[in-house]
Amino acid sequence: MATPTPGKRVRGSKTGRPIMALLDLLGRRWALRIVWELREGPLGFNELQARCDGMPPSSLSARLAELAAAGVVEEREGARALSSEGRALVTAMAPLHAWAERWSARARR
Repeated sequence: MATPTPGKRVRGSKTGRPIMALLDLLGRRWALRIVWELREGPLGFNELQARCDGMPPSSLSARLAELAAAGVVEEREGARALSSEGRALVTAMAPLHAWAERWSARARR
């Protein structure tokens, strides 16, 4: 499966609208989890796999390749890390995280 790219057909958009390409990329199994786990800093492959509940190494490799092709993840000294664009993505996700925390608190009541 090719890496979702703005301007090319993706799930949910024949024209590849940028937001739809991003949602296709992040909606792939494990992709968002990888980004979330890398938010605090670089991790080696095995550590990242363990933090992702032991996801299969082939799945981790595939998602890392897609996220790297999209410019979200990069390799640094043998570890995987968010690129500057990846860090900007996590910052953009902060309001969603805050909303999810409020939702969780409401659900517990």
